Amino acid sequence: MKRAKLRIASQIGHVETLVNDPGDVRKGIAFIAHPHPLHGGSMDNKVVQCIAQLCHDEGYVAVRPNFRGVGNSDGAYTGGEGESEDMLAVIAFVRGHYDASLPIVLAGFSFGAYVQHRVAQQLPPSKLVLISPAVNLFHFGRVPDCTTIIHGQDDEIVPFEEAHQFAHDNRIVFHPIAGAGHFYHGKLAELKTEMLQACHL
Repeated sequence: MKRAKLRIASQIGHVETLVNDPGDVRKGIAFIAHPHPLHGGSMDNKVVQCIAQLCHDEGYVAVRPNFRGVGNSDGAYTGGEGESEDMLAVIAFVRGHYDASLPIVLAGFSFGAYVQHRVAQQLPPSKLVLISPAVNLFHFGRVPDCTTIIHGQDDEIVPFEEAHQFAHDNRIVFHPIAGAGHFYHGKLAELKTEMLQACHL
């Protein structure tokens, strides 16, 4: 799979998924989760695309599903539980096509960060990166030691201090980005830099 748009079977039908494979240089698989489906979130979100491109450029198979009810994915929004099941189905399918020893990176933006933290409780990754995690809107539970949070200091949707406090309480590595709002307008280059530092890709 060099670049393929697939419809992967899940509990609710099929999940539309884009896979970008760097080929023989691959050194891991990165699964990237998009923001809230009811507010325009999809695999085509610019933050999600930015992270996927970075992972691909660094030698990772970059995998972006559309959660249920988005694009050509079946089903409807469930608040995180069903979306976590979808992501686990995508992970199982994609991993089945590659060397089982390849490390797994889970990355999620906003609502996608909530989904990935849930997924990480069932499938421990080598790295978990939560980008602007919506800790003020969803209940985040336990996170693994390999977790990093990246958050804009001017986030207008998820208050910076709430994200920082969550990171502190859970002893999570925290990477602030000065001048960045929730959607990282004009700050994607800085986001890439922090992602590289967070994941040591």
